[in-house]
Amino acid sequence: MELNANFDDRIVINTRNNHWVPSPVKGIERNMLDRLGAEFARATSVVRYAPGSSFTPHEHPLGEEFLVLSGVFSDEHGTYPEGTYVRNPPGSTHHAFSDQGCEIFVKVRQFDRADANRVVIDTKQVAFRQGLVPGLQVLPLHEFGTEHVALVRWAPGTRFQPHTHWGGEEIFVIEGVFSDEHGDYPAGTWIRSPHMSVHNPFSNPGCLIYVKVGHLTDCPRQNEL
Repeated sequence: MELNANFDDRIVINTRNNHWVPSPVKGIERNMLDRLGAEFARATSVVRYAPGSSFTPHEHPLGEEFLVLSGVFSDEHGTYPEGTYVRNPPGSTHHAFSDQGCEIFVKVRQFDRADANRVVIDTKQVAFRQGLVPGLQVLPLHEFGTEHVALVRWAPGTRFQPHTHWGGEEIFVIEGVFSDEHGDYPAGTWIRSPHMSVHNPFSNPGCLIYVKVGHLTDCPRQNEL
């Protein structure tokens, strides 16, 4: 299966208007954003767990990264409430479940094999840093090689200078409305912009976004997974 698999394309999806696809496990659905492969795929999705649902124990040969958007996600290693960011490195295994239900933004099979550290951050308990312009606050989450991941909080009326994304950029809007010269993106919107793309971002009402940059220069094809 290939979905939004040309990483030279700019893609914008409002997940709140996108359809949900049942997973092989009852009570777990996927809102697919990009995908290369069948059940074991390089994939970006929002995944929804119904209360009491449980995924079969499984391995992540090329890692898993997720941000809990709502509810509480759990596995045998811990419990992760809304706002928790987790990276499970290549070769890790777990048995995922949710007693009360949850939604997570998740990316699988997208790690460098040498990126071996497990990361768990409760972003609601960690202080943000001042960003490059007034009104911008940043919470770095992870970096490895050219890849950088952060949450960025925009105060109402904040504007950033036009800039180029070497290695591309992905954004998931968690709260509020994020904007640039191409449009307005409410909460639940996913944006993937290719290598060397340019934009001039701002937020009139304010917003909170997940941002990953520098990771789209050498995306694998399906037969490399």
